[in-house]
Amino acid sequence: MNILILGSTGFIGKNLLKKLIAMGYNVFTAERSSGVDLRSYEQVISLLRRTNPEVVFNLASHGGSVHYVKTFPADVFFDNVQMSLNLYKAISEINPSIKIIQPLSNCSYPGDSQIQKEEEWLSGDVHPSVFSFGNSKRSVYYGSKCYRNQYGIKTINMIFPNTYGPGDSTDPNHTHALNGMAIRMLKAKISKDRKFFVWGTGAPIREWVYIDDFIEVLVRCLKIEAQEYPVNVGHGRGYSIADSAALIKIACGFNGQIVFDTKYKDGDPIKIVDGSRFKNLFKDFEFYDHFKGIENTIRYYEKLI
Repeated sequence: MNILILGSTGFIGKNLLKKLIAMGYNVFTAERSSGVDLRSYEQVISLLRRTNPEVVFNLASHGGSVHYVKTFPADVFFDNVQMSLNLYKAISEINPSIKIIQPLSNCSYPGDSQIQKEEEWLSGDVHPSVFSFGNSKRSVYYGSKCYRNQYGIKTINMIFPNTYGPGDSTDPNHTHALNGMAIRMLKAKISKDRKFFVWGTGAPIREWVYIDDFIEVLVRCLKIEAQEYPVNVGHGRGYSIADSAALIKIACGFNGQIVFDTKYKDGDPIKIVDGSRFKNLFKDFEFYDHFKGIENTIRYYEKLI
């Protein structure tokens, strides 16, 4: 089977690439760093003709920290929607039987949601702190539905909570939130800082999915025929930002004080997904232990910082 990964040098992409190669698939990759700009329709259609995939993992995404997506909201929204539309249009012209598997972020849920249930996904506005990114992911879903209705293109959309683990960027502004906190605390430890500042009050609650679990779900999606309306991926347990900071402190051996910098605004108050449908879809799935995942993350970044 020919598989194409878009965004293969990112946190998710490079871990997925390693997994699929180990499983014996014929994998092609495309990323901006190698000269492929998915915002260009001509480049996308050329890529599909050259690789002739049966499945495309659409991991290409323009995002970043809450501060980043609030500073560049138009760029974030445009790029994400443009890349998706180019992909669907090119597939509709070349081979509508190509299947797309793509992760969506649970920040696309309404900002006032607490336990995030699929049937309530589109029932309210995305939180202002992630308005551009969250709504771009909703737009990706709408596009997948339209192209299924007109061209029969099959998509599997899955909504993931925050992701963390080894292999992410070392730039706190372009890494996932938990990893970014781990990087900053390790640097504070190295500098022998007496205080570590957490951005915001520490009150928001987040659910986390370890990178190995994320990849395993994507691989299992190969066996799903189609799932345009997304299914949540999660076990329904969340940790406050303060709790996560405390666990990172234990894992990295930071001896200073954790201080909450309330000059930074909090994001959504609670983001925990209802995993009921996921459990029905993958009955035997077991999630990785959260603290062990944090320890693995710390060990990874200790070698790089």
